[in-house]
Amino acid sequence: MPVFHHPEFDHHQQIVFGSDEASGLRAIIAIHDTFRGPALGGLRIFPYASEEAALTDVLRLSRGMSYKSALAGLPLGGGKAVIIADPRRDKSPELLRAMGRLVESLGGRYVTAEDSGSSEADMQVIAEETAHVGGLRQADGESGDPSPFTAWGVFCALRSAVRHALGRPDLAGLRVAIQGVGHVGAHLARHLHAAGARLVLTDVDREALVHLAEELDAEAVPPEAIFDAEADVFAPCALGAVLDEGVVARLRARVVCGAANNQLATPAMAERLMARGILYTPDYVANAGGVWQRRDDYHRTAVMAHIEGIGATLDELFARAEREGRSPAAIADAMARERFGRG
Repeated sequence: MPVFHHPEFDHHQQIVFGSDEASGLRAIIAIHDTFRGPALGGLRIFPYASEEAALTDVLRLSRGMSYKSALAGLPLGGGKAVIIADPRRDKSPELLRAMGRLVESLGGRYVTAEDSGSSEADMQVIAEETAHVGGLRQADGESGDPSPFTAWGVFCALRSAVRHALGRPDLAGLRVAIQGVGHVGAHLARHLHAAGARLVLTDVDREALVHLAEELDAEAVPPEAIFDAEADVFAPCALGAVLDEGVVARLRARVVCGAANNQLATPAMAERLMARGILYTPDYVANAGGVWQRRDDYHRTAVMAHIEGIGATLDELFARAEREGRSPAAIADAMARERFGRG
């Protein structure tokens, strides 16, 4: 399968393919950049349709982690790992330990953590084979789940975007459409509700959707209807590549700010959003809160202070985008590259 000429290849420093016959492990680790430090990135377990699809995902996600860590000001690089498997059917302690041995073979160049399809409990199993695991339960018993920190970062980002796009100093009465109310989306919805926002929610999990909508006195709509919702802000918190040409044309919101990774289906969508007068908040800036929580030198007070800084970073980014007449996505990429030596 082509790597160096792959459309998502961005001068990645190392790509490792690993397998283990006994456990059934088929995995790819991509290390995008280590200029600022070891490459941190979660482990995604997903039944990809092909090896090519898995490679595409890991290349995109690892690149995004380099940019995320750089703009978060972390002494970390970017990486990602994927296992080609169904997490509900194929995941086993043996498979996770085999993954741990693969991570260990890289000698600390890559630090793994939980992601879609993997959990804190899975990280504990992987940690039996390697010390290069982030986001584990803390000594004081606090969970290593990054979701609350990610959601708080998105909330801080959303406040900045609303100030810049709508000139509003608070969120009271703001109407926000949230696509996906899993761990991060649900936490975000609660923050927004507490700030006085009115919510329109959707999720493929109908039971979870109805339960949260009742709790927050929110409107629940079918997944396809969320793009047409009357809202000031659209918050994509599900899978990536949601902002394609059709969706961008349908959106009624003036701001896009959410937790999902790789929200733009293609880079051109950033320009389409800008042309429609919709302020796009670069996803890897908004959702960086969870990265701070995954560090080994974790201290909650310091983490929360750094997450608050996401708003200041975006204030600078949005102002620069306006001055230069460029999309926030282009400015975010430029700022990140400057910080990890590729400017």
